[in-house]
Amino acid sequence: MAKKKSQKSSTGTIALNKKARFDYHLTDRYEAGLALQGWEVKSLREGKVQIVDTHVFFKNGEAWLLNAQISPLNTVSTHHVAEPNRQRKLLLKSKEIAKLQQAVEQKDYTCVATALYWKGHLVKCEIALAKGKKMHDKRETEKQRDWAREKQRLFQKPA
Repeated sequence: MAKKKSQKSSTGTIALNKKARFDYHLTDRYEAGLALQGWEVKSLREGKVQIVDTHVFFKNGEAWLLNAQISPLNTVSTHHVAEPNRQRKLLLKSKEIAKLQQAVEQKDYTCVATALYWKGHLVKCEIALAKGKKMHDKRETEKQRDWAREKQRLFQKPA
């Protein structure tokens, strides 16, 4: 019997938060592990995750991921009541947690999740310190993106 190939991307990326790049100026990036349950890992392998509007909060010296939605598979979670929006613990070093918490509390930053990806057999979450953009900043970003697209069209060789 032949094995079915999975539909994973070659880079190992599970999910991206493109909205974070549009809404925030991203500065420092960190790689954190995730404490997951078995059904969540199976759902991640199927790509049933959404990390838009996901952010990190700190409680009792620990970092927690909030609003990450991992949809349970129908075939896996028959005997277990699954919570798709539960808070998930981020695995970071204590110095990194202290640095992030200080930036969030004192320097008025927000900590957002920008990507979920595989690193070997482990699931990693890329988090970033972010400052909110104003409306004129968003328009400027859009103008730069449009100009880059137009420039690409202009310099393409005609076939």
